[in-house]
Amino acid sequence: MAIPEFILALRAVVGHHPLWLSGVTAVVLRDDQVLLVRRADDGAWTPVTGVIDPGEEPAVAGAREVLEEASVVAVAERLAWVHTLPPMVYDNGDRAQYLDHTFRFRYVSGEPFPADGENTEAAWFPLDALPPMSAEMRARIASALSPDGPAAFAS
Repeated sequence: MAIPEFILALRAVVGHHPLWLSGVTAVVLRDDQVLLVRRADDGAWTPVTGVIDPGEEPAVAGAREVLEEASVVAVAERLAWVHTLPPMVYDNGDRAQYLDHTFRFRYVSGEPFPADGENTEAAWFPLDALPPMSAEMRARIASALSPDGPAAFAS
């Protein structure tokens, strides 16, 4: 996964100490299909995910990530879920924890392909025939499929 420049600058100052970062998950829907990418780092199928840049609106970040990672244009329809991910430690010792903003996106145009090197595949999958993926990613998709209403959050 490409590391955003602002995180590299922070790491130069704080080293491996934990960073609290904002992330976005874009669950892009086209009829009864969902856009998924296969990550280059671990081979997992996921919706498009990414880090929100400083000052960037979360929905805008999601649309940017979908275009950058899968060459698909999509529009955010609603915020579906806001939740904190468990702390993580990367192979190089960097520590981080993410506040994820999961959005439902509507497909506009483009044919998916792994556009930026962060993924090895990008494809549409029928909602009733998803590839193997983590329970966490299935929960993000399920949150985007839930009926319209307020976003889910822990309290």
